[in-house]
Amino acid sequence: MNGQTSTDKRSNVSLARRAYNIRRKAIQMGEVQGQGYVGQALGVADLLAVSFFHAVEYRSEDPEWEGRDRVLLSIGHYAIAFYAALMEAGILPEEELGTYGMDDSRMPMSGMASYTPGMEMSGGSLGLGLSVAVGRALGLKRKKSGALVFNLMSDGELGEGSTWEAAMGAAHHKLDNLICLVDFNNQQADGASTGMLSAEPVDAKFAAFGWFVQRVDGNDIDALVAAFDAARAHDGPEPRVIICDTKMCKGVPFLEAREMAHFVRVEPDEWQKALDALDEEAPK
Repeated sequence: MNGQTSTDKRSNVSLARRAYNIRRKAIQMGEVQGQGYVGQALGVADLLAVSFFHAVEYRSEDPEWEGRDRVLLSIGHYAIAFYAALMEAGILPEEELGTYGMDDSRMPMSGMASYTPGMEMSGGSLGLGLSVAVGRALGLKRKKSGALVFNLMSDGELGEGSTWEAAMGAAHHKLDNLICLVDFNNQQADGASTGMLSAEPVDAKFAAFGWFVQRVDGNDIDALVAAFDAARAHDGPEPRVIICDTKMCKGVPFLEAREMAHFVRVEPDEWQKALDALDEEAPK
């Protein structure tokens, strides 16, 4: 498994292990409700592992630390994956895993900033995350902060006009403190993203809008590490984007093999099978 040699900058835990832990927690939360966007969670786990344990500056004990990097979850229905990452990062206690989606839980089924430590924006109205990120990045610039803004968005959001207005604004304001992460799994509610309103060639479009662009295999941890490092090291004034081609249900072969859809249904007897499949290939 890739990423065995890339380690969490805060410990000696491999990033592959972090991604495995995130996948496992997401499946466990899905079992609590008997449903959830676990296909996306499994696909984006490598990207979240590299984000939280290699790229992003934060303090687990102080989620509102002023010097933190801001990680915005534009795709609110990916909250199950984001909560798993926040637990792995020590921002949310793992003891709350069983409350996912329950009344009075700090982990509603769609991301809500008012409920969850570490959740920087309320997502779900897709296409707004990059606009919010531009505002945050501009504000941090004016405060002369060295913090970065990371915006995790989906390929389906590339069909929203507001996304490209924000992209144009980010380049105009030279927001080199903004790193946009596009999870390109080629799935949205009505089918394949490229079949609904194709944004390809995505990398050429962002470049035309004045961005520093990279496109990588979003399930290759070493490639993700290199992309984050290059985004941070780039010395131009451009905002940065990393387009991450990911595979839905990554890490659970029997789910990977299914005809893919935006919402992957997991039967009651399959949750434990999914955990067992992950455990069979558990990294160190």
